[in-house]
Amino acid sequence: MTDHKKNPKVESLPVPEAGRRVLIKGQQTKTVIIDAALGLASQIGLEGLSIGAVAEVTGMSKSGVFAHFGSREELQISVIREYHDRFEAEVFYAAMQKPRGVARLQAMFDNWMVQTSAEIDSGCIYISGAVEFDDRTGPVRDALASSVTTWQTALRRAVELAQAEGQLSLESDAHQIAFEIHGLILALHYEARFLRNPAATDRARRGFSHILARYATEPTPAPVKTPDGAAPSAQWASLAKTQRKNSDH
Repeated sequence: MTDHKKNPKVESLPVPEAGRRVLIKGQQTKTVIIDAALGLASQIGLEGLSIGAVAEVTGMSKSGVFAHFGSREELQISVIREYHDRFEAEVFYAAMQKPRGVARLQAMFDNWMVQTSAEIDSGCIYISGAVEFDDRTGPVRDALASSVTTWQTALRRAVELAQAEGQLSLESDAHQIAFEIHGLILALHYEARFLRNPAATDRARRGFSHILARYATEPTPAPVKTPDGAAPSAQWASLAKTQRKNSDH
């Protein structure tokens, strides 16, 4: 009779279904931690974020939070990535439903305005993070700068598409237009959050309209006919010619 010995290694392997449940639970826990950390960072900034602070907010142990991220720096980077993903979904991808051109650019700005207005009482990770890390180096600053640059590139691309559609002047600098639009959001955040100016939102909207009007493609006006059938330019040329003749006599 053959003696079938049990392989201890096989017995130690987790049941696949149980392993999936553990993995899903781990992902759910990490999502809860990131969500809490993002809310905390919006209030106190990325610099104030710590393993201990997040553990206190979530009711977890420090070791439990640490097990998911490994360091405060990785926690900060995870928050930046989560903020970028949400910003991208709510501001950029939502605007992609609009046709390319000014309509899409308008939708991007409108969505951005909604996002900024919602963050007046909490704070914008992009703006507060720039203040905290503008004079620093390292992975956290790099992750933040990369997210902001990605958004600026998308905004400039939307401007370029509006130019390609003939709705904004091709002679205009797309970088400059995107720069001015970004400036409106920064001014809005400063005026509304710091100065508590209730008119800030309306001013930002008017500012955007002025930008579109200033850089809009100017159609060539059709010559206006005068009663005698001559265009004004021809009439002025005829008058100038008559005056020169009179001055010669």
